[in-house]
Amino acid sequence: MDAPCTPTRPRARTRTLRLLASVAVLACSAALLAGCTDESSSSKKDGATTTQAAVPQVSNDLQDDYLKVIKEVLPSVVQIQASHDLGSGVVYDDKGHIVTNAHVVGNEKTFRVTTANNEDALTATLVYAYPEQDLAVIKLDKIPEGLKAVTLGDSSKVEVGQIVLAMGSPLGLSSSVTQGIVSATGRTVSEGTTGGGTGATIGNMVQTSAAINPGNSGGALVNLDAQIIGIPTLAATDPDLGGSAAPGIGFAIPASLVKTIADQIIKNGKVTDSGRAALDITGRTVVNDNYQPAGVAVVAVKSGGAADRAGIQPGDVIIRVGDTDITTIISLSEALAAQKPGDRTKVTFLRGGSENTVVVTLGEI
Repeated sequence: MDAPCTPTRPRARTRTLRLLASVAVLACSAALLAGCTDESSSSKKDGATTTQAAVPQVSNDLQDDYLKVIKEVLPSVVQIQASHDLGSGVVYDDKGHIVTNAHVVGNEKTFRVTTANNEDALTATLVYAYPEQDLAVIKLDKIPEGLKAVTLGDSSKVEVGQIVLAMGSPLGLSSSVTQGIVSATGRTVSEGTTGGGTGATIGNMVQTSAAINPGNSGGALVNLDAQIIGIPTLAATDPDLGGSAAPGIGFAIPASLVKTIADQIIKNGKVTDSGRAALDITGRTVVNDNYQPAGVAVVAVKSGGAADRAGIQPGDVIIRVGDTDITTIISLSEALAAQKPGDRTKVTFLRGGSENTVVVTLGEI
């Protein structure tokens, strides 16, 4: 879970991931230029005439868009405080449901929630946490007057280069806003388990250059139509910088997944349809003679599950799913995150030194 910066505040937990390859990102920011004029004189030898060149003012439409979006969305972004940590959340409906990250709520059941328009903390109770997709829903015990829900955007319409704003409580600084662009879409990212992380592997994430710091988790990534396109969740770390945050590389859970999971939790009190593909195995990473990750050993197979039906057995070492090479349990999770339950895919594995390939109809987590 995420936390504030001051010593008097609770301890921070930072959600990070390891980048397995060098990534170069050019962070873009919008420059707002004030209108200006320039005077130039042209005089004729016979005396007399001076003219002034007209220079049009640069439009402030972009700044006006920023201010409009912030005014509309920020009141729906809240700060969430558990017993020791802080994070962010967004008001999901007018019944007091708030969506946030599972790593924000941790193992807590009750919370104090502060809205942008009210300094007095409200109390809230956990509805359900779903660590597998790092999402959770809490509910206000009392709904304040004027509570306004966010509007979710269409994830399929998110485009690289879109200007976005990230809203939340980075380092405990409530109602903070940063800006950037959508750097990429369709990212599959694995979250660590250290510092309270859920270990989730999440597909189709939105990558952004908008600053995402500890405390932003669970907040809002918003387009200029004032629509939530994602829930900021992870910041990348750079191994070359000793594991510190890599500037300008953050990830948000797409709005489509947020809606799918939140609607199920609110209706059923739990997630009944994950939409996530599974091999139905328990596995572990194995290494080769050079102590390099070399595949996933099958420790156990669920009876009647996807792998069992395809003939995969304990002791097999999975090395490929489709065209994706598998070296670690994380890479296997990422490969499956790109699939859907019911999809048919080739799985290649080693058994007794021989390479085998079978077609598996994937199950569901």
